[in-house]
Amino acid sequence: MKKASKVFYITFALVILTVAFGVIAPQAFEKATGNIRSFIDTGFGWFYLMLMAIILILTFIIIVSPYGKIRLGKDTDRPEFSTISWISMLFSAGMGIGLVFYGASEPLSHFAVQPATAEPGTDAAFKESLQRTYYHWGIHVWAMYGIIALSLAFFQFRKGEPALISSTLKPIFGKKMEGPLGTLVDVLAVFATVFGVATSLGFGAAQINGGLAYLFDVPQGPTSQLVIILIVTFLFILSAWSGLNKGIKYLSNTNMVLAVILLILVLVLGPTLLILNLFTETFGNYMQNLISLSFQSAPLDAENRSWLNAWTIFYWAWWISWAPFVSMFIARVSKGRTIREFLIGVVLTPTIFGAFWFAAFGTTAIDIQKSGIDLTTFPTEQTLFAMFSEMPLGFVMSIFAILLVSTFFITSADSATFVLGMQSTNGSLLPSNQIKILWGIAQSLVAAILLWVGGLTAVQNTIIVAALPFSFVMILMIISLFKALDAEVKLGRSAKK
Repeated sequence: MKKASKVFYITFALVILTVAFGVIAPQAFEKATGNIRSFIDTGFGWFYLMLMAIILILTFIIIVSPYGKIRLGKDTDRPEFSTISWISMLFSAGMGIGLVFYGASEPLSHFAVQPATAEPGTDAAFKESLQRTYYHWGIHVWAMYGIIALSLAFFQFRKGEPALISSTLKPIFGKKMEGPLGTLVDVLAVFATVFGVATSLGFGAAQINGGLAYLFDVPQGPTSQLVIILIVTFLFILSAWSGLNKGIKYLSNTNMVLAVILLILVLVLGPTLLILNLFTETFGNYMQNLISLSFQSAPLDAENRSWLNAWTIFYWAWWISWAPFVSMFIARVSKGRTIREFLIGVVLTPTIFGAFWFAAFGTTAIDIQKSGIDLTTFPTEQTLFAMFSEMPLGFVMSIFAILLVSTFFITSADSATFVLGMQSTNGSLLPSNQIKILWGIAQSLVAAILLWVGGLTAVQNTIIVAALPFSFVMILMIISLFKALDAEVKLGRSAKK
């Protein structure tokens, strides 16, 4: 493969070694990664909270500053994709499967199983469950994706650098980023991407299997999930072969249409007035409490701290591990937009849509729970389908949900193969189909093998461990970005003089 870089071969070898460890000694693998994750949760929780909060503040500073006028590309460049297609693509890559997988189950868990601070089953827990879910999936996440994607897009399209994480660090390290240090940074990014996406594919396969089991008594277990992964792999390889402008764009638009239809059905057929009222109040409370939520570390409350480790700290590490993939994909489809337009689109649109999604699905699930039907007895992958079975047109909505998970599954995997191809071919914006297909098969194999040996928990632990070193790379990327933006503004002023 003449176009494959050292990053491709090194990361491929590391992925094979990690999966082999997971297959040969699954319990030892899970224990080892679990111990490291526990150490990170306890010792670096404060660091993740501070990092995500500071990134959010810096994002808003960039939006209102003179930097916002700079275009991602030449001054004459204009966006490659329409705004609707652009938002659909960044949303599908960012957290598609997760919205369907956790849409009903996460708010329900915060209400009935283990609320953060309120008593289970109370009105206070109801409101808190939605606020905490918005927090975990909202503005902090998208600000982090946005600022990392901005760094990548700025250096790619404005400065003409290769589409690599290492390229964004040249203002700090110069030519050193073209040697072993740059390779190390890119290997870390590719490794985190492979395992982050493999975990998501595992969840997607489990939920499609859960829905089919609930509706049609299809056997639930690794065999069925392997068949699902095989079918979906074939479909996303077809999509990857057709390229960015056809496969990913059309699939992303389809995702958004299906998601909006399903959301409208839940809003109309669920407790409509309750959903609208609760969304209005809880989203307002979320915005009002954003600062206190951002820095809450519960140092003197062991129970609350345990909850934060299990949910908030886990999510921050999880999203950071996804940053190389999602941010690089967002950057790739954002050429021609101004920085202000780019950040407002990336940060606000998915935050508001995601919050309304959780309000609709979470409120409906909790309302059913309060009526006396215990949805918490179902596994996470079946909670949504159990909720639909208590609603009018439940079967139709379940079919829609299975279709939506499937299209999100294909788009996530498709986007990831594109990004992995870019990162392992020296930053090529149009990686070869051969490289993309190899990465596509590798991702699916990682997901399939680890589902088979019951190792998805260990994979979650692995990407959280990978997130810690990458978080320091992120800090360097942000420093480098500000340095380059400042030089750009000064250059513009000099040119005017």
